[in-house]
Amino acid sequence: MMQGGGAAAQEHGATESAPDLQGMLMHHLLDGNEIEFEILGRGFVWHLDQYAMAPLHLGPLTIDLSPTKHIVFVFLAAFLCLAVFLPIGRAMRTKYTTKAPTGLANATEAMVVYFRDEVVRRNIGHGADAYTGYILTLFFFILFMNLLGLMPFGSAATGNFMVTGALALVTFVVVEVSGMRALGLKGYMGTIFYAPHGLNPVGTAIMLIILTPVEFLGKLTKPFALMIRLFANMMAGHTLVLSLLGMIFMFATIGPAKWGVAGASLGMVWGIMILEVFVAFLQAYIFAMLTSVFIGLIRHAH
Repeated sequence: MMQGGGAAAQEHGATESAPDLQGMLMHHLLDGNEIEFEILGRGFVWHLDQYAMAPLHLGPLTIDLSPTKHIVFVFLAAFLCLAVFLPIGRAMRTKYTTKAPTGLANATEAMVVYFRDEVVRRNIGHGADAYTGYILTLFFFILFMNLLGLMPFGSAATGNFMVTGALALVTFVVVEVSGMRALGLKGYMGTIFYAPHGLNPVGTAIMLIILTPVEFLGKLTKPFALMIRLFANMMAGHTLVLSLLGMIFMFATIGPAKWGVAGASLGMVWGIMILEVFVAFLQAYIFAMLTSVFIGLIRHAH
C-alpha cells in the first residue's frame, strides 16, 4: 500500500511539475496587460494595468481605451515609421534636391519608385499616384509590426485579428470611397445592384435578386480575406516557433537524449525564424498589393 501510495504521489508530482505548454503558448500569443523583459528568470515585467483608463460609453457601445501589449507595439511600429521616414523625407526636400540620394535615402527612394510603378500604377491605373502614400504606409506599418514580433521581448500585433481587422476596415473604407469618387453615386450603386445589359424586365429583376446579395457579400469578403490572411500567417508562424521551443521543456526529463531534442528544436527554430523574416516582408507586401488591386477593380468597375 505504501509503495502504491508512493508511486501515486510520484505520478501526481510529475503531473504537477509537467510544463504547461498550452498556457505558455496562449500567454505569449494572446494580448495581455504585461510586457515581460526577462532572460532566464531575471529582468522585470512592465505592468500596463497601472495605465488603465475609464471605459468610454457611446450610447450602447462601451470602448475600453486602456493600453495592452499589442496596443503598445502598434504605437511602437507607428513611432518607428515616423522616426525612419520623416528625416528621409526632410532630407529629400533639402539635401538631395540637386543630387542623387545616398545610403538609406537611396534605398527608400528605390522602394518608393518600385511600389509606385509596379504595385500602385500597375493595379490602379489612371490617377494611381494619389494612392502611393497610403499603400506605402500600409506596407511599412505592417512590416514593422511583423518584425517587432520577431525581436526579443517583442510581440506581433498582427497576430491579433482585431489589429488586422482595423487595417482591413480602413482599407475597405478607402476602396469604397475611391469607387464612389471614380464612378459617381449611380455607377457605384451599379457595383451592388448589378444585372447584365440586354435582358428584358423580368430577366433583369431575376438577376438583381440573385446577384445583389452576391455582389454585396463580395464587398465584405475582400476586407475579411485581408484580415484573416495576415492574422493567420503571423499567428501560425509564432505558434510553430513557440511549440518547437516548448519541446525542450516537454522532453527535459528523458535523460541524456534531452540534449539531442534541444539541439534539434533550436535548429528547427532558427530555420523557421529565417523563414518568418521572409514571411514578415511577404505578408506586408501582399496586404499592400491586394489593397491596390481592390482599389483598381472598383475604380474600373465599368
